[in-house]
Amino acid sequence: MLEPHSHAAGKWIAPGREARVLASPVTGRKIGRAGGGALDFQAMIDWATTRGGPALREMNFHQRAKMLKALAQYLDARKEELYALNPLTGATRKDGWIDIDGGIGTLFVFASKGRREMPEGHVHLDGGIEQLSRKGSFLGQHVAVPLRGVAVHINAFNFPVWGMLEKLAPALLAGMPVIVKPATQTSFMTEAAVRIMLESGLLPEGVLQLIVGGTGDLLDRLGAQDVVSFTGSARTALALRSQPGLIERGTRFIAEQDSLNASILGPDAAPGTPEFDLFIKEAVSEMTTKAGQKCTAIRRMIVPAALLDPAIESLRARLERIEIGDPAEVGTHMGALVSAAQRADVLARAGRIADEARCVFGAPDAAPPDCAGAGHAFLSPMLFCCDDPDAARAVHETEAFGPVSTLMPYRDLAHAADIANRGQGSLVASVITADPAVARDLTLEMAHWHGRLYFNNRDSADEATGHGSPLPHMTHGGPGRAGGSEEMGGVRGVLHYMQRTAVQGSPDILAAITGQWVKGAAEKKGSAHPFRRTFGEIEVGEALHTKSRAVTMKDIEHFATFTGDTFYAHMNEEAAAANPFFPGRVAHGYLLLSFAAGLFVQPDPGPVLANTGLNSLSFQKPVSPGDSIRVRLVCKRKTRRTDEYGEVAWDVTLYNQRHEQVAEYELLTMVAYSR
Repeated sequence: MLEPHSHAAGKWIAPGREARVLASPVTGRKIGRAGGGALDFQAMIDWATTRGGPALREMNFHQRAKMLKALAQYLDARKEELYALNPLTGATRKDGWIDIDGGIGTLFVFASKGRREMPEGHVHLDGGIEQLSRKGSFLGQHVAVPLRGVAVHINAFNFPVWGMLEKLAPALLAGMPVIVKPATQTSFMTEAAVRIMLESGLLPEGVLQLIVGGTGDLLDRLGAQDVVSFTGSARTALALRSQPGLIERGTRFIAEQDSLNASILGPDAAPGTPEFDLFIKEAVSEMTTKAGQKCTAIRRMIVPAALLDPAIESLRARLERIEIGDPAEVGTHMGALVSAAQRADVLARAGRIADEARCVFGAPDAAPPDCAGAGHAFLSPMLFCCDDPDAARAVHETEAFGPVSTLMPYRDLAHAADIANRGQGSLVASVITADPAVARDLTLEMAHWHGRLYFNNRDSADEATGHGSPLPHMTHGGPGRAGGSEEMGGVRGVLHYMQRTAVQGSPDILAAITGQWVKGAAEKKGSAHPFRRTFGEIEVGEALHTKSRAVTMKDIEHFATFTGDTFYAHMNEEAAAANPFFPGRVAHGYLLLSFAAGLFVQPDPGPVLANTGLNSLSFQKPVSPGDSIRVRLVCKRKTRRTDEYGEVAWDVTLYNQRHEQVAEYELLTMVAYSR
């Protein structure tokens, strides 16, 4: 018998007397009880803010990213424990792959992004340096630091693992402890994942807590340093975000809610084309995966009026092949909804859609599979057709959160976009077309109402992830009805749990705050050439000033002949002089880079392993024959990459004999930790 426990202030707390009965969506029989345990919510907040928060903030971004990676690896090694519970949610193993492996994959992505896109420090830089004074002695920089409260994550029933991990990953990477509140019906899956993570020993005490059941007065105790992230219905989101305490105290509220997502079949995608077949395949997949219980599922299929009948027939043919049954069986394509109550809700909403549309496949009274018991939650896919989407309302306002979708005909692209936009905000809209012009036109007409636009055709089909697959790299959220949030989206999702602050001061002040050398800040002199020093020996701000080298006409002509770059500015005095940028023949920019390297590189074998690239190259002033150049090389930042070496970013500036800046760029080198 399942009895998911809460985990509060370091203790596991069993269900209480008022626990809710958990029933199998397949048989309707009791499989457990959850909730009702006595929880001290203030103690949970204190546990998070006095133990979890400080422990996370003591770690830098890269250490937290490594923690996420190790957590993902630990979960991956024990994921079969989660798959064993998965059928009890009504989901097939394929459905569970999205939830379980998808959640673990999200941890891996945020771990990678934390290492690659965030500094090895405690302050995240948002944008570049702003020069606020003429001489550069007063500068500005936007930084982001972790909030000092707790993140409360209220999740939906349909993805008890992924729904938790996709919020948990950015919060922990930001440095904020989390209290997870899953939907009670599938809380046993979340609890199992939380137990695995806590047993790993990878999370500091107080970083992760779990509420199974109600949240009591928890939200009333939150303040301006706290974050509430909610996934669920718009009605519940409105009730939560409208609580006077949250409004008065300025608690951040993130919502991912109802979404009447649309998929548009392009006018070029006639029957017989790969695009038509792809549209049918994705539409049916989105109707039946997780029994349609996905926030990103296709609720409205928008097709050219001339292709409405072929689309109906093709969808029918594919839906007829869907095997509905016990989600634990290998051959089952679609399992049950999560509960009998959810089935009743879907049928009620489908009834409202039926007032405006004709049912072209499926019926609410379809015979349940042989495995079903009394009180089961099985439901046949139901496909409707709304012949007049302009006059309809329910099809654009009512989401039946199950295997239900509605076909709608359009006249032209403007009409298709208008129909899609009538949903008043969605997480995703897809367009199946091979015509780039169609994709561009629909983007311009639809992007303002949709959090993500997914285009697919024969060229991308083999690698495309699917209409309904939110990826941690990209924004997951949407405007209007969808809630207005931007969960995930890489570092964008992390910033929900941080405060962005503008800091202003001298270059030395900003360098101390950010941990990176800033142009104009004090320089340090190393005891040896920086390329002879190990990663640990090199200091941020350490500088090398080279001797000068003259640039001759012979150098320019040899470089032009040797490389084949005989652009007229280097080889034709009259043409070069007529160019508004040049006084006459000038040196190649890449010749200057080569000479610069010759001035600062130390040639002997040493800790420097490789030059891996350069960033932000720009040329400020031409170099004429007879000029000379010198280089200033300054260690800008250091980042550990592996157990053997780290990356050193160097600020490289070229000057001429008049001390004028000629060029600048950021050079990246990999440097060993030991000689």
